[in-house]
Amino acid sequence: MKLIYKYTFLFILAFVSLSFQQQNFDPNAKVKAVFLYNFTKYFEWPENMKSGNFIIHVIGSNSSLNTELNKMASSKQIGNQKLEIKTSNTIDASIKPHIVFILNESSDKLKEVASKNKGKGALIVTEKTGLAKTGSAINFVVVDNKQKFEYSKENAVKAGLKTSEELKSLAITVN
Repeated sequence: MKLIYKYTFLFILAFVSLSFQQQNFDPNAKVKAVFLYNFTKYFEWPENMKSGNFIIHVIGSNSSLNTELNKMASSKQIGNQKLEIKTSNTIDASIKPHIVFILNESSDKLKEVASKNKGKGALIVTEKTGLAKTGSAINFVVVDNKQKFEYSKENAVKAGLKTSEELKSLAITVN
């Protein structure tokens, strides 16, 4: 009888664990990771950001995205800089990021992130409707079931980045 309870408990535990993992599953995680990597080709960071590791700071929780970014970081570089992924649920002043990706559930931190990184050369990327109009340079959107992105050159320039005009042709432009 104890064996039946033990296996029933293990089955329930496995089911609950699987359900929890699926709630944090992002089907577009790989696409977003590739976009983040490719964005580096369309921006020029200030001279003081061209040494040390190239840091992508993810604010919020998305295990699927973190997995994809860490896989990428193990094999890719940005120019001669090693790619490094940092994650947190809060704004960490000790992190000097090249890219800050604010996940949907952390969108309320955009104003503070934009203020703290103004002119410092951090590309701010978000994924909630309307945020390219209120501070982010790049905002992920889904259009016709396809992952796309909005682009605000004005916000990129405010962040201290030089931008490529080519990016405009790939994005939904926001002013």
